This record gives sequence, structure tokens and C-alpha cells, in this order.
Amino acid sequence: MEQKPLEKRPLGLVNLQMEDRRTEEACMSDRLIPLRGGELAHLKIEKDENWAPQNEYHQVLSQNVLGKESLSDVKVLSYQHKPKRQDPEVNQLSVLYSSNREGAAKTKPNKTGRALPQSAAKVLDAPGILDDFYSHPVDWSSQNSVAVALSDQVFLFDATSGRTEKLLQLAAGSITSLRWTVEGGHLSVGTSDGEVQIWDAAAQRQLRNLRGHASRIGALAWHQHNLSSGSGDAEVHHHDVRIKDHLRARLVGAHSSLVCGLDYNTDGVLASGGNDNTVCIWESLTARSPIHVFTEHQAAVKALKWCPWQRHVLATGGGSADRQICLWNTSSGRLMMSTDAESQVTGMVWGTQERELLTAHGYSRNQLSLWKYPSLVKVADLEGHDGRLLGLAQSPDGSLVCSSSADETLRFWRIFSAAGSEKRPPTVERSNSMLKTIR
Repeated sequence: MEQKPLEKRPLGLVNLQMEDRRTEEACMSDRLIPLRGGELAHLKIEKDENWAPQNEYHQVLSQNVLGKESLSDVKVLSYQHKPKRQDPEVNQLSVLYSSNREGAAKTKPNKTGRALPQSAAKVLDAPGILDDFYSHPVDWSSQNSVAVALSDQVFLFDATSGRTEKLLQLAAGSITSLRWTVEGGHLSVGTSDGEVQIWDAAAQRQLRNLRGHASRIGALAWHQHNLSSGSGDAEVHHHDVRIKDHLRARLVGAHSSLVCGLDYNTDGVLASGGNDNTVCIWESLTARSPIHVFTEHQAAVKALKWCPWQRHVLATGGGSADRQICLWNTSSGRLMMSTDAESQVTGMVWGTQERELLTAHGYSRNQLSLWKYPSLVKVADLEGHDGRLLGLAQSPDGSLVCSSSADETLRFWRIFSAAGSEKRPPTVERSNSMLKTIR
């Protein structure tokens, strides 16, 4: 009798092609023992932070692999959650709108004794924002402008006037990362095609297109006139935007997968996080190998942020299989403190006045968490989003935090005290100085 091979079937979002060569007549036992090792191995190999359970078996698997938290009630991959069609008669620049113009958020007491908001002060609609753990879709400039990536478009929201305008739309691909210069007049834009664009926000024109990466841009960071970019090709590139031949250096070999987190401290020390679960510390722009490599995390490290009052202290957060928040002394290479955040860490910012750390989370609770420094004792959780948080951005005075989410909203939370005159927006003359140096 001719033997027919078993039909291969994809399993949920994890497209497992199980090479089972057994025939229908080969199973002579009255017990069926499914082979599940391939699925677990796939999850470990792929390291896909955008994965979530799709059925009862996936839920049990995720609880055993990732912990006790249930992941079954989350929205998965917003590519299935398509934005509503725009009315052609409506101005496309009003794509972001306020659903709480009064901004009167309720507050509640907490362990610190001060009042924390129970709800966001303002909510903006962000249709089309991609549910991608590895993206950085929002950033807040020192000139009080919030840049938001909505698929292939970037919109600017003026937090002072409330005015919204469209800055750009890509001809192809999607936007994966945004980062303002320190002066706040120019925006770097990373794309899924591996390009880095630099835009003058005031003039609304593109100044440069930096090429060199072979895969999507995972993260961007500025230090003076140097722009660093991390990519899916596992490389970090340093670009000097003042000169025609912009590629100053390629950092190769430190990471083995997508570089999805980058941040500079005030001394020009660079921290890079990757989908290979590692964090690298680079002493300067001229360094060709990291001075420290931290391997304690067990999942992708996208969220990382230097402490503003302790320049050698770095905070990092891990993905779904790790869920740890760590504080590092980068001078000694020592782990100072760590805690279990109980969910995927997607972003973080510091509160300078209160000496606290605010973190954003994905599966399974989609909350913001506030932690004391340096003990990492939790102060409170702030909830309101219905989907995974994708990242955080902080106002120039440090008091407001903008959270972007896969539920297609931006929420503005008044959490910290204003930093006063320390972080005033720069003058027009200072911001224009950057324009003269970009070629």
C-alpha cells in the first residue's frame, strides 16, 4: 500500500513546519504522545517578543516557559487590528486628537505619600501605530514637540499649542525608530529598509539619508553631532552628520542579533541592548570593543536608560522570558540591584526630582510601574492601556510622560515634579546651529 506523508500544518502565529515522516499506519499504539519539543525550541531560537498565545495549549506553554502570569487575554500583533479608514474630507493632520481636553486626571495616594494619577491627563488617538515590541515609535523633543510614528508616517504634536502636523510619509516600508537631537530641532528616522533619515522639523524637509545597514533599524541615539544606529544586521554604526562620508565606524561582533536599544550618557558612553539578551557598554565613539558585556538577562533588552544624576548607573529591562529590571554600575561592571517586573519591559524613564524609575510593560498586564531608586521597591502601577506599551517619552521639564501603546493611543501622565529651569527648551539660535553642520 502506498504510504502518504502527514500533512504539514502551521501552529498559530508560530509557524512550525514539523517534519514528521511517520505514516498514518505507523502509529500502532493506543496512546498518542504529541511531540512538543519543537515548539519550545522554536520559541527559544526565534526570540520573538511579539509572540503571544493563541489557544489553550499556547497559554499553558507560555505559563510554564514565561511564568505564572496568564497571557491569554491580550491583543496580539496589531497587523490584525487595522486602523479605521479616514474620511477623505477630514484633514489628515488631525489624525491625532485629544479625547480628554480638560486633562483632569484623578489621583490616589501611594507608598511615597504623594498623589499619583489614576488615569492619564490626556489621551491622543494614534491609528495605525504598529504593535512591534522592537520599535521606538515616540520621542519628545527639548522644544516640546512629540514625534509619533504611525506605520509609514510621522506626525508632530506640539504639546504647548496642541497643534498636530504631518512631517513625512515613506514611499515604501515602515518607520521603526525615532530620536530627536538634544537641541530638539532635528529628528532622526529609522526605517524597516535599513535607512536613517534626518529631518528639519521646522522647515519640514529632509536633510540627509544615511545608508549602510543591511536590515531594519532597531534603535537610534545622538551624542552631539554623532548619530548611532543599531540594526537587524547586529551592527552599530556611528554617523558623523557634518561630513559627506558619514560612516565613522561599524561595531561588529559584540551583538549576534537585532540591536534594539541604544542610549548615551552625558560623558558619551554608549549602552546597547540586543535581541541576543546582551547589554554592551562602549566607552567612547572610538571604542571598537565593549568594556563590559552584561549577559544576565534571559530575553531581548530593548529598554535601557542612563541615570541622570548618577552618570555611571544604567537601568535595563528584559523581554517576556526574563522580565527583570536591573541596575548596573558601569564603572565596575557590577550588578547593583534587580527585581522581577512580572511582565515584558518595553521602555523606561527617570524621575529626577523624586529619584524614581518609571517602566513600561507589555504582556500580560500592559501597565506602567514606578520604582524607588536604588532599592527597586515598587511604588505603584498605573493602568489604562488595553494593549502592549511600546515605549515612553518624557517632557522637557520631566514632569509629563507619554506612553505609546498597541491599543492605538498615546497617553500623557503627570507623574513627576518639574525640573524647573534646568531643562528649558533651547533658544532658536542654538537649535539652528545644528542645521549649519548637517550636510
